[in-house]
Amino acid sequence: MPLTVRFATAKATAAKIWALSAPYFRSEEKLKARGMLAAIIVLNLAAVYMLVLINDWNRLFYDALQNKDQAVFWTQLGRFTYLAFGFIIIAVYRFYLTQLLEMKWRAWMTTHYLKRWLQDQAFYKMELARYAQNNATNTPGSNAASPDNPDQRIQEDLNLFTSYSISLSMGLLNAIVTLVSFVGILWGLSGSFGFTLGGENYSIPGFMVWMAVLYCAVGSVITHYIGRPLIKLNFQQQRLEADFRHHLVRVREYSESIALDRGEAVERQQLDGRFSSVIGNYFRLIKQQKNLTWFTVGFGQAAVVFPFVVAAPRFFSGAIQLGQLIQISSAFGRVQDALSWLVDNYSSLAAWRATADRLTSFEASFQALHQSESARITETGNSLSASDLALALPGGAALLSAVTLNAQAGDAVLVQGPSGSGKSTLFRAFAGIWPFASGQIERPQNAMFIPQRPYFPDGTLRAALTYPQPTDSHSDAQLQQALQAALLPHLASQLDAQAPWSLQLSGGEQQRLAIARVLLKKPDWVFADEATSALDEAAEKTLYQRLTAMVNRPRASNSGSSASAGIGPRSTGPRGGLVSIAHRNSTAEFHNRQWVLQKNPETHAAPGNSLYTLQT
Repeated sequence: MPLTVRFATAKATAAKIWALSAPYFRSEEKLKARGMLAAIIVLNLAAVYMLVLINDWNRLFYDALQNKDQAVFWTQLGRFTYLAFGFIIIAVYRFYLTQLLEMKWRAWMTTHYLKRWLQDQAFYKMELARYAQNNATNTPGSNAASPDNPDQRIQEDLNLFTSYSISLSMGLLNAIVTLVSFVGILWGLSGSFGFTLGGENYSIPGFMVWMAVLYCAVGSVITHYIGRPLIKLNFQQQRLEADFRHHLVRVREYSESIALDRGEAVERQQLDGRFSSVIGNYFRLIKQQKNLTWFTVGFGQAAVVFPFVVAAPRFFSGAIQLGQLIQISSAFGRVQDALSWLVDNYSSLAAWRATADRLTSFEASFQALHQSESARITETGNSLSASDLALALPGGAALLSAVTLNAQAGDAVLVQGPSGSGKSTLFRAFAGIWPFASGQIERPQNAMFIPQRPYFPDGTLRAALTYPQPTDSHSDAQLQQALQAALLPHLASQLDAQAPWSLQLSGGEQQRLAIARVLLKKPDWVFADEATSALDEAAEKTLYQRLTAMVNRPRASNSGSSASAGIGPRSTGPRGGLVSIAHRNSTAEFHNRQWVLQKNPETHAAPGNSLYTLQT
């Protein structure tokens, strides 16, 4: 790879990492964050200064041993006591503040990304976008703009990024300061190296410094070529681990369905396949790390005796004493450690780079969602309408195009059509969560959607019933009344019982509990997607009667002569309406209008046409 390309790649990587790191130090916590970072930097500088003092102590102490000078020996031993004590204090508080900054930074980034992930249904739209791009490219997980396993990125990658960022940046700072502090000491101690070549005498000043530079430069280049594959392998390992964990969660989430289908063998096969991928990549990773370890450990061990080998002739000739030899070895070790920072931290750098790449693609996905076009949603008073509405499937196929529809308060619309024709997709567009839509939608302000598969958080029944509102938003009497109205009288006494309700309740009970939420909150409009498909006809009829009565309850108006005369508000008309998706003919009696989705006969004649049309 040309040097200019490598430089551009390194520059781009640095820019990405800076874009991920900078927001915290510019946030509302910037004073505290910058203060802790400054304190850590000062402590790192103080630690290097203490190492310089200890290096000088080495010379005096070992010279005293060689000269058998007992007085200097005990003096230097006492000096070492307070030098060591000072270094311990610095090391402890440097560790404490570093961990504290990592925790604060991670907490801020986690809160920041959770907010963005859960805002404007980004968590849902990302999954759809990833599905769409996987279908388009036929290479799952290949597109960085559609991240896999965002839960893993928030939980694990943010932790790794903050930890590596601080430890590596402080390590690099420490290496630079150490190099600056000890290179002068080593230069002064190493003397000149003279040799004769072609009858001419030559002398190399600061010979030990040049040997340290050469030694570490060769080591860094070799380390880079051996360890370069670790970046890709670490990235892949994190993705495979997350995929395996995600499938384990899905087995737990759909445990009842899997058990009823006797799908254990299939799930075991899929989990074995995913885990085999984890192990296979991990084996390649540790094999590459083994190759790198061969070199780095050998490099480090050779560095222990290298300065003695180079400086030994001067010691045996009497040019330097034992204390100076030890000091040269110590200074060479510090310079070598500083110059070998890349060698010593290559594995960590590879993991850090992989983590940063994953978070960068996660960040890019938010930007892509922000820039993507979707149907314009406006909330009006009490009607539903759409103009020039177009819906597409995640794969890109046009589902509906140029749809115009309208429903007013008092309307009860039944949406019908064959399976897969886009009925639920139309509801998602009304809700504003379908990203593959264009056009204009005006919907009522006070509306609730009942999904085909309702969600209930683990916890108390009270929390499941009031979700997503706080548990104290309604009284016990109101909650019990809603349960009674939804044909769940046996649950009225279990408001504070805790259970995994999605597993404990039957499908029909879950649908009735979802309807109980609606009856509790009394919206003006209700959008029901197969909300009674698991109920018997008698229960379905009762609940539809209650939903219809709720949305058709009269709305009050303070305008007109009656109100001005002080008589009070008067009733004007139905408060809202009902839009349902249902396949049963028995639900038709509760609706006065129909929207029917039909296959578009012109689709084959012109491939650009939509798959279905909507008859209103």
